[in-house]
Amino acid sequence: MRVLSTLLALAVYASASRIVRFISDDGKIYTGDAILVNGSTDASKSTRARVIQGDVLKNFTVTSEIKTITHLLAPLAPQDTRTVRCVGFNYAHPRAASAKLEGYSIECPSKAHSVPIHFPELNRVDFAGSAGTATPPTHADEANVTIPDFPILFFKPWTALAPPNGQVPVTEGYQTQGNFTSEMDYEAELVVVISKQAYNISVDEALSVVSGFSVGYDVSHRGWQIARGGSPQPQYSMGKDADGWAPWGPAITTPDEISNVQNLSIWAKVNGVTKQNDTTANMLFGVAELVSFFSMGITLLPGDIIYTGTPSGVQLGQADPVWLVDGDVVEVGLEGLGTCTSTITNSNATTSAFDPVLGFTGVHGSHA
Repeated sequence: MRVLSTLLALAVYASASRIVRFISDDGKIYTGDAILVNGSTDASKSTRARVIQGDVLKNFTVTSEIKTITHLLAPLAPQDTRTVRCVGFNYAHPRAASAKLEGYSIECPSKAHSVPIHFPELNRVDFAGSAGTATPPTHADEANVTIPDFPILFFKPWTALAPPNGQVPVTEGYQTQGNFTSEMDYEAELVVVISKQAYNISVDEALSVVSGFSVGYDVSHRGWQIARGGSPQPQYSMGKDADGWAPWGPAITTPDEISNVQNLSIWAKVNGVTKQNDTTANMLFGVAELVSFFSMGITLLPGDIIYTGTPSGVQLGQADPVWLVDGDVVEVGLEGLGTCTSTITNSNATTSAFDPVLGFTGVHGSHA
């Protein structure tokens, strides 16, 4: 029987569909292929996974050994994660976008051709208005900025990356103090994971270096980003880079599981109420355009992560914004990729909750 059990454990599956990293009931960390529950595509609901052996960014096998998921971690370990790129103001309604960028193309200097950005005729979100009438607000409209001609790039540190289900810490420097208001905001985003080294690649080549897709939550503090950012330009880093302010997961979903990454519903809910509801069809710069653009003179490496921007519906720019407060529960999700659910938690911690093996582990110290 022991020999049979060993042989069964060594049996392999052809490929993975949703790669998760987790702590099991034996206290050990595993990487596995999530076993989905009742036809769900959301690995955050999975309680078991088939153990993966090898490097998930290179060569690996999915064994038949099954482990219980007791706690999901960020899909990549800190030591496997490289640069975390983020994109600002990357959603617009197709009518507004095409009017601004008609005929525009991204050119990669090392290639002899360029690929025009395509804006679909149809999108799956039922907005009020029709051709020739007012278009719904975009994220750029909310922030009172013009639609960008090129992708807007900023970065987050590894320490911002966090598990898909946990706490988002708001330490004292980000809490309301005197006349300074804690303006915590949410941003649901599609995340792209790079698996191969790439440099000056074309749009046509871009998806070949992508290992999969995930759900991301770009936690943003508008007080530090804007009010304390310095006029007239915002200060992204102090408003977005705190420990645990980039939850992602629940899994890396492989490209073969997604028929069209540029046609996925994306949403955010706060305490169960839908705040963002859009589609990746409305991205100004699609996944292939972003990967190609970011490889322009800069080497992309396996383990690089790209947060691709958020649609409208955030609190920034609202007439009467309702900022996130201690105890609020934020769910962000994408069709076919799953959900991340995090709780805003005020903290007076004086020690870091970042672990070099586990990554960000939660809120340490006393809670406000």
